[in-house]
Amino acid sequence: MAGLAAAPVVVVSVFRAVPREWPTTVVQLVSFTPWLVLPASVSLLFAVLGRRRWMAGAAAGLVAVQLFWLVPLDYGQAEEDAAEGAAGDTLELRTMSLNAKLGKADAEEIVRLVRENGITLLTIQEYTKALEDRLDAAGLAGLLPNRISAPADRAAGNAVYSVHGLERTGKVPDSHFQMPTIRLTAESPGKRAVIELTNVHTRAPVGVGLPKWRSDLAALGRVVSRPGNVVLAGDFNASYDHAEFRQLLQGEGRKLVDVGMAQGSRLIPTWPMGDFFLPGITIDHIVTSPSVRSADYAVHRVPGTDHAAIMVTLSVPAAG
Repeated sequence: MAGLAAAPVVVVSVFRAVPREWPTTVVQLVSFTPWLVLPASVSLLFAVLGRRRWMAGAAAGLVAVQLFWLVPLDYGQAEEDAAEGAAGDTLELRTMSLNAKLGKADAEEIVRLVRENGITLLTIQEYTKALEDRLDAAGLAGLLPNRISAPADRAAGNAVYSVHGLERTGKVPDSHFQMPTIRLTAESPGKRAVIELTNVHTRAPVGVGLPKWRSDLAALGRVVSRPGNVVLAGDFNASYDHAEFRQLLQGEGRKLVDVGMAQGSRLIPTWPMGDFFLPGITIDHIVTSPSVRSADYAVHRVPGTDHAAIMVTLSVPAAG
């Protein structure tokens, strides 16, 4: 029994440990790496009960590896760097991101979350004209009056709502779905902060979409190499266990911060929230440059979509 429980852990762990361009099935399996700590622990228990010392040692090693991946030694360093980089005056943005699942997300619930959580910046993926109309009817414009939106059928649409000024600056080149880049300017008496925001929605690593998923993540990596306060928010269709996502976080010249990781929320899933019989995984993220601090990360279910809404308070360095 100990060996039976350990076998799948060993196989997926090899895939997780070796950063190469694995095929689709492997990429999808690696997404569930955080859950491997459970069969690894079962293997250790059976080995101890069966008094099989060599097997207990091997199983203990598997458990140790899974725990190391759950809480990487360097993720706290990213948070420390962010705190140092953001010392001084800041402006706060209460940020929320949601994949609306073909525009089917409950508009009333979205507006309620915005209102009750003091959201000042909202990014939406899979944004349709029907959802836009429902959000207008629910009163979202009264809470977040500035909008840059591109509604589209099925999964291609996107939108950004904000209390602060928004200016479209371009888009991520050659991405499967349009991923707009937007300059947000937040102002308060005596303070002004600028964020270079990208509304993220990569191709899912499914079937023939796998190469495009990789190129989308690589393109995002080039976007975040820009100077200034950078925020990427949305559906990355990738978890921290994918080498491609970890490469994105390495950045070019500065390490980026996955705010969920930095706040110890590695095991809070964002998908699937629907009827899929799958363990939850974290594929929706808010990623920032080290200059931007974060706090109060939270995840909320929204009826109508299989993705959770993710929220965080971002503190952005401000100039006088």
